[in-house]
Amino acid sequence: MPPSSSRSIAVIGGGLSGLVLARILQQHDIDCTVYELDATADARRQGGLLDLHVESGQLALREAGLYEQFRGLTRPQAEAMRVMDKAGTVFIDQAAPESSGAGGRPEIDRTELRGLLLDSLDPGRVVWDHKLRSAARLDDGRYALDFANGSRRTADLLVGADGAWSRVRPLLSNASPTYTGVSSVEFHVIDAPTTVPASAALVGTGSLFALSDNKNLGGHGGRDLHLGVMLRTAEDWLDTRGVDWSSDAAAARAVLLAELADWTPALTDLIRHCDDEMVPRRIYALPTDHSWPHTPGATLVGDAAHLMSPFAGEGANAAMLDGCELALALIEHGDDVEAALREYETAMFPRSSDASRRSARGLDLCFADDSPRGLVEFFGRVGAGGVN
Repeated sequence: MPPSSSRSIAVIGGGLSGLVLARILQQHDIDCTVYELDATADARRQGGLLDLHVESGQLALREAGLYEQFRGLTRPQAEAMRVMDKAGTVFIDQAAPESSGAGGRPEIDRTELRGLLLDSLDPGRVVWDHKLRSAARLDDGRYALDFANGSRRTADLLVGADGAWSRVRPLLSNASPTYTGVSSVEFHVIDAPTTVPASAALVGTGSLFALSDNKNLGGHGGRDLHLGVMLRTAEDWLDTRGVDWSSDAAAARAVLLAELADWTPALTDLIRHCDDEMVPRRIYALPTDHSWPHTPGATLVGDAAHLMSPFAGEGANAAMLDGCELALALIEHGDDVEAALREYETAMFPRSSDASRRSARGLDLCFADDSPRGLVEFFGRVGAGGVN
C-alpha cells in the first residue's frame, strides 16, 4: 500500500462514525474523502436526541477536538426519564440534573451533533450525492468504487460506514441484518405544551418509555416531541395495514390508535395531534458476535459493522468510538495500514459484541407481556442511568 502521504482513503457514509473518523484524521493532516448518498446535509431528518457516554461518544469528541462545542449544544433537561404503563401509571420518574456538568450522559440533538462534525471538516472533505452501488477489490489491492450517479473512484483504503444495508460489508462478511421482531412508526408533536398540554406534561422533558403488552409509545419529550409507536409484531406488519405511511396520515393515525385502543387518552392524544409526517421502520440487527477475517485494505465501522437494536442507547456511541479508534490506529501505525486495521478490529469485535448483547436484552425488557415490570426491575438493580 502507498505511504500515508499518497494513500487514498475512501469512507463510504457520512454518518457519525464516518465523520468522526474524517475529523480526527484531518486533525493529523491525513486526507480522506467521505462519500455520502444524500444530496445535501439537510436532505432528511437525522432522528431525535442521543445520550453520549463518557467512555465512547464523549471520548470520540474529545479526540476530535470538539468536546467543548458539544457541551454547549447539550440539553440538560432532556436527561430526565419516565417509565410508565399504558394507563399512565408512572413507575420511574428520574429528574433532570440541575446543570449539564462534566460526566454523565448528556443529551444532544442528532442533527446538531452531525452538523457540528460536518462544520469541523475542510470544504470538499464530504462529497454529496454519491450513493455506492458496488465495490470490488482490484488485482493491485486497491478498491474500485462504482456510484449510482455514474462516477467511479479508486481507493487504497476502504472504510464502510454505510449503515445497516452496507454495500461494503459483503467484501468482508456474509452476514446480513435480520428482523428483531419489532416495527415502529415515528412521528413528531411540535410545540406540545401548546397543542397537547396534558400529554406534554405526562411525557416530561426527557426520555419516555410507556410500555405494556409488547408495545411501546416512547421517545423524547420537551417542547417538540420525537416519539414512536413500537410493536413486537410480524415483519410484514407495516405492509399489511393497507396504509400509505408516507402520505395518508389520517389512516396511519387510525391504525396506531387501534393498536393502542385501551391506552390512556393522555398518551394516545400524542398520536391524534402529531405532525402528518410519519416514518415507518423495521428494526434489524446483525448477529451479536458479528466479526470477519482480516481483509487487506478494508474495514467497517458503525452500523455496517455491528447493527444493533436501539434499546440500550449503544449504537451511536459505539459508532463514534469506532471512528475514533480506527483513526487513532491509522495515525499510530503510519504506513502499516494492515497493523492498524488489525489493532482496530481486535479491540472492536468484543466491545461491539458486548454492546449488541446488551441492546438485545434491552429490547426484551421493553417488549414483553408484562412490561414495564422487567425494565423497572432492571433500573432498580443498576440505577436509572443504566439504559437510556
